[in-house]
Amino acid sequence: MTKAIQRLDVTVVNRIAAGEVVQRPSCAIKEMIENSLDAKSSSVQVIVKDGGMKLIQIQDNGTGIRKEDLEIVCERFTTSKLQKFEDLSTISTYGFRGEALASISHVAHVTITTRTADGKCAYRACYSDGKLKGPPKPCAGNQGTQILVEDLFYNVKIRRKALKSSSEEYAKIVEVVSRYAIHNSGVSFALKKHGETSADVRSLPNASVVDNIRTSFGNAVSRELIEVSCEDPTLAYKMKGYISNANYSVKKCIFLLFINHRLVESNALRKAIETVYAAYLPKNTHPFLYLSLEIAAQNVDVNVHPTKHEVHFLHEESIIESIQHHIESKLLDSNSSRTYFTQTLLPGPALSTSDVSSVARSSGEKVYAHQMVRTDFREQKLDVFLQPASRPAQDEKASSLLPECSGGKLDDKEGQQDIETEGMHNVDLLTAAKVSTVDSAHNFENEAQGIVSAPPRKRPRTDVDVEMNEEAEEESCENEMTAACLPRRRIINLTSIQILKDEISSRAHQGLQEMMRNHSFVGCINPQWALIQCQTKLYLINTTNLSQELFYQILVYDFGNFGILRLSEPAPLYDLAILALNSPESGWTEDDGPKEELAEYIVQFLGKRTEMLMDYFSFEIDKDGNLIGLPLLLDNYIPALEGLPMFILRLATEVKWDDEKECFETFSKECSTFYSVRKQYIVEDPLPCQQPEEPAESTTSWRWTTEHIIYKAFRTHLLPPQQFTENGNVLQLANLPDLYKVFERC
Repeated sequence: MTKAIQRLDVTVVNRIAAGEVVQRPSCAIKEMIENSLDAKSSSVQVIVKDGGMKLIQIQDNGTGIRKEDLEIVCERFTTSKLQKFEDLSTISTYGFRGEALASISHVAHVTITTRTADGKCAYRACYSDGKLKGPPKPCAGNQGTQILVEDLFYNVKIRRKALKSSSEEYAKIVEVVSRYAIHNSGVSFALKKHGETSADVRSLPNASVVDNIRTSFGNAVSRELIEVSCEDPTLAYKMKGYISNANYSVKKCIFLLFINHRLVESNALRKAIETVYAAYLPKNTHPFLYLSLEIAAQNVDVNVHPTKHEVHFLHEESIIESIQHHIESKLLDSNSSRTYFTQTLLPGPALSTSDVSSVARSSGEKVYAHQMVRTDFREQKLDVFLQPASRPAQDEKASSLLPECSGGKLDDKEGQQDIETEGMHNVDLLTAAKVSTVDSAHNFENEAQGIVSAPPRKRPRTDVDVEMNEEAEEESCENEMTAACLPRRRIINLTSIQILKDEISSRAHQGLQEMMRNHSFVGCINPQWALIQCQTKLYLINTTNLSQELFYQILVYDFGNFGILRLSEPAPLYDLAILALNSPESGWTEDDGPKEELAEYIVQFLGKRTEMLMDYFSFEIDKDGNLIGLPLLLDNYIPALEGLPMFILRLATEVKWDDEKECFETFSKECSTFYSVRKQYIVEDPLPCQQPEEPAESTTSWRWTTEHIIYKAFRTHLLPPQQFTENGNVLQLANLPDLYKVFERC
């Protein structure tokens, strides 16, 4: 017998519809977050208990719900975003059907507390099966809406049993909230478990998209991102976002896709993009993708899926192909080099080469090939393999070109000769500022004559400089010399300097110090980065940051005992200040006042401190406001004078002159920045194989200076701080035993 067709009960219909819209707790949270964003909220806070099955609470600071609308807010097909069907073609909000709250109220107990901007108080209302249980009650509350969902799927036992564990459901909630936090960078999101103080997802309202990606997915992703953006007026779409480069890959593709600010999925687009990445990533690995598409509203059909996680749009194949081509071009541009991150440095001091050799000899055991240290600092460097055979003894020639800058080493005639600097191409003022012969800070000729025949020394930095009393004078000459090979003339007993020395010693890392002391220089990559070898490990070193730390320590340990680099022509402080203020780096604006007045102020400001600057730092300014001398920090080293204008400006603005310790510390930091090897002030010369056979007589290669002056000083004077093992200034690239393991597998 044929069964009769019956009209289903309204309650049954609503529960079936609710099961389609609210498939799991994360779906309910997604719908309510979209409602909060539609209400122009700038803060959305989510609290969850038992993976959302026991409790979900969402609170925002949006426009709120009027008291008159609370009666029907949980009924199906009630919405403020749509009035007629034609409005779907121009819909710009997340919701439009009015089913979210209705569906949730049919499978859970819902309580809404809301207050509008012009409301005198908030109102709380409870709902069940889409109906209001009682009249809204006035209560205290902030502007916005708080929705409390309890006992989700309490009346759908099969759905509740089919859900996964609370931890897995919570993980899906974290995924949803973090994705909306990334896309809505101007909105503050917070997600935490009920009863806990710390949030598992937290984004700040002023955070950028990259900041939110870093918070949700970690630094490994954020530092490998490429920004992408394109648009096509013909296809009426715009695309922007961030994708990972070829250095990053994961086992499962992470694809965040928003179309017209709606979180959706598109298998066709994902497959098209992964096809591009297949040529760059290892097999069975995938990229990170965050894309935001804005397509003309009339070209998008949002009414496709009950949960709205799929949309259809016109010209889909053409748009996907356009995006695919753009991403491929971006990957091609970023594929010029690959980066491999490894452990920066193994903890603890490393054994020196001599220790390894002595252990091997004493034990009588065989030293295997993968344990042998094959080079030392006397062996040929990486650049040798790039040089033509007709260039013998390049280093000796370059060495002969360097001026002698140590006090007392030149006679009076030689002392008047100018030392020309390299790279003076920017300003005529700096072109004339050639560094002349160096004398000692206080011109003690008798003491200078006493060290003319003193052999070159390597002075390991002691924890605290030894006072030059009678006992100290009996020690070797090494402890009586500054880093610039000048004799120490004064005993400095200032408490502030002693504190700065103690700070340097306390943060020193013994393993790094041992590594720098026994390293073998491999070669320069560019002015900022160089390669060194220590034992069986190859390291990438940030020359800029390490040289800055080196000069800071020299300024502290040799305080008051510097020689002078004299300029052949006085450099007016006024002109230097004007040059600095004209530079975009200064950040000058019209609100700061006229540049001429600021420059005059800088001259007067520094002029009042000439005696102190000369006495402590050998920073010499004449009575006419001209700079005539700079401190000699390192023998045979001249800083890039292109940075002199900004150095003068920062002395007046960044040094804290009121406190003694802070004054010495901040001055030393600014001075060490000026003296450090900075890429922006060095014109990179061609590779050794591309250089002319005969070097110019007036210049010295920055590569030679880096290897024979800077890294030589690293061996004897640098106390590397602990932070260099953690911030990427010292990176281990390769380890010989590990390479042997790789070759064995091949």
